Amino acid sequence: MKEIAGNIDKITRILPAGVSLIIVSKTRMPEEILEAYNCNHRTFGENKVQELLSKKDLLPTDIKWHIIGHLQTNKVKYIVPFISMIESVDSVRLLEVINDEAKKSGRVIDVLLQVHIATEETKFGFAVSEIETDDWQKLAVGLNHIRIRGLMGMASYSSDMQMVQSEFRKLKSLFILTRERCFRNTDYFTELSMGMSDDWTIALKEGSTMIRVGSAIFGPRKYY
Repeated sequence: MKEIAGNIDKITRILPAGVSLIIVSKTRMPEEILEAYNCNHRTFGENKVQELLSKKDLLPTDIKWHIIGHLQTNKVKYIVPFISMIESVDSVRLLEVINDEAKKSGRVIDVLLQVHIATEETKFGFAVSEIETDDWQKLAVGLNHIRIRGLMGMASYSSDMQMVQSEFRKLKSLFILTRERCFRNTDYFTELSMGMSDDWTIALKEGSTMIRVGSAIFGPRKYY
């Protein structure tokens, strides 16, 4: 367990000011998550709603949970009462469902728009062209119980780090464009979530404000 503390320290020590570490706790046992929590870390990311629900009540209540995996609309109602952020919003329909459920709970939910920037077709996200052309400000005005905080993306799973860097750079440019085009008059469109265990240092160089790291902290993935 000392390795978990050491790995967290190794990463946080070099994070620039204003950059957040989201510890990816999918497939990890509650005991491992608690070890990270005891290093004064409070923000964790889960991929699956069912797995998150099975862990949440076994862990401290001040943890800020992020959903970082594909979210089905029929699962939204289970997480809206407590979720801190949904990073993986990949459709307007999902935005609408989150807004409706948040209204029932009397909450405003922070979300990120997931953008498909990778070469793999299996990854989720809005097409770059949708982010470039849709009127996100108008949409956001009509959905009073969500707050679009920024963009999220996953680079291609590749050993070609130049390609990965290019994809991150494209997402950063898209973030700036979207902020200027649709959110210029707000102060909350500030987050760019990109970078995982294999490429987070590249993501930082390209302007990430949130990195999502799991195996570089906990070691090889286990199945919970």
